[in-house]
Amino acid sequence: MAALAPIRHARLKRQLRLWRFGALFAAAAALAAVLYSAAGPFADGGDHVARVHVEGFIRDDRALRRRLDEIAADDRARALLVVIDSTGGAAAAAEALYSALRRVGAAKPVAAVMGATGASGAYLAAVGADRIFVRKTTITGSIGVILQAPQVVGLMEKLGIDVDVVRSGPLKTVPNPVERLTPAGRSAAQALVDEIYALFVDTVVERRPLTRPEVLALADGRVFTGRSAVGNGLVDAIGGEAAARDWLAAEHGIGRDLAAVDRDPERNKGWLDRIAGRLFGESTAAESLLLDGVMAVWHPALR
Repeated sequence: MAALAPIRHARLKRQLRLWRFGALFAAAAALAAVLYSAAGPFADGGDHVARVHVEGFIRDDRALRRRLDEIAADDRARALLVVIDSTGGAAAAAEALYSALRRVGAAKPVAAVMGATGASGAYLAAVGADRIFVRKTTITGSIGVILQAPQVVGLMEKLGIDVDVVRSGPLKTVPNPVERLTPAGRSAAQALVDEIYALFVDTVVERRPLTRPEVLALADGRVFTGRSAVGNGLVDAIGGEAAARDWLAAEHGIGRDLAAVDRDPERNKGWLDRIAGRLFGESTAAESLLLDGVMAVWHPALR
């Protein structure tokens, strides 16, 4: 039995080396996948049409803005396709996305392609493109903003709960869920909404072939189908990515044979978050209720 000990020891060493080699191989493969995902198949220097996706609730997304700035500076990216399926989001985030798309547009053509929805803040971002494509049944428009705060004053009174608020000025923390909105507070909140709404309208007037009175007639918060939006001038044409590629070929000489390459930034969602997202989707209504600030969002429960 003692003579078998060296043999067993040698066998264990070989197995250990195999496990180490397997672990190193797996690590190398994972690193290669990450690098490929970050650089993409255009890493060889070939020309391409860049494509990014805007989906779900629009929030401040520095990674996406950085990626858009990279695309703007990348001569290999001959054009940009922005694929949108969103009901909007935080007004400031939509404005920042619009500005990032305009920076790309200053260097190369940008086409927006809307899916099921491209409304409110998503529409604000889309007008940063040079041409907007929609499906006939795309929900778009909803030009406007909303500021809301849940009111729990009645419930607190029923429960016998009092809240003392000490503030530096009468309009601090307005609106406040634990206080009824005063006339002065409502006026201040409305002034804020009106100012941001006016900026939204100004942006549409600047970017679309519409006069200000024409935009105002459409900017009462209502949504339109894609077909109606083509007719009233909010968007340009019916079609998907194929129609956008036809436009790029006809107007900018960017051939359809040029590959379209996804250049979305990497997301750091855990596997549980990804599974939950696949199973239950994104809850725009619930998510928006948890955010502070003025929102440019369309949702039947929030209109």
